[in-house]
Amino acid sequence: MSRLVVRGFSLSIDGYGAGADQSLEHPLGVRFFEAMGWFFPTRTFRDMHGGDGAGEEGIDNRMAAQAMAGIGAWILGRNMFGPVRGPWPDDSWRGWWGDEPPYHVPVFVLTHHARAPLVMAGGTEFRFVTGGIHEALAQAKAAAGGRDIRVGGGVATVRQYLQARLVDEIHFAVAPVLIGRGEAMYAGLDLHTLGYECVEQVAGERACHLILRRRD
Repeated sequence: MSRLVVRGFSLSIDGYGAGADQSLEHPLGVRFFEAMGWFFPTRTFRDMHGGDGAGEEGIDNRMAAQAMAGIGAWILGRNMFGPVRGPWPDDSWRGWWGDEPPYHVPVFVLTHHARAPLVMAGGTEFRFVTGGIHEALAQAKAAAGGRDIRVGGGVATVRQYLQARLVDEIHFAVAPVLIGRGEAMYAGLDLHTLGYECVEQVAGERACHLILRRRD
């Protein structure tokens, strides 16, 4: 049975999951690449982006590899797909990742504005969902073939699924950097009351990996 998971989601130590002022120059918001610094040196990241097998193979890499394993579909908020706001002016924006995104499975993008599916190289197909988080989850379950469904972000999308108690497991990678402003993951979010608890912590080379699960 498919589980809904958040994996390898980077947070700064002050709880931000994205920086402020997303743009073409700052796709993750200003300074948030610092919080992602645990991921970029790993062999997993380099392999995802056409690497030659190089890259670090320590604890951070093991956690990154686990975060990518067994995923049958993804759910993304619209800001994770790109910086375009409002109605789609045309179909020219095709994501941040070039012709072959790193997903290789169906990706369901939450949006208020309809758009035709976008088929990319390597098995990725972006499908644009206008009916909200429950509709996106239902479509993702139908596509995942029993494998897990990963909520890739952004922060607002993760928070919506957490507030609805739909996420089964969470892996936050907490980097020892202070971002100061941006999108705060925990603001107004009572994870304990929602039924989540931390079941594991792993110290990596550049991040502390926290595993949370929903109590049944």
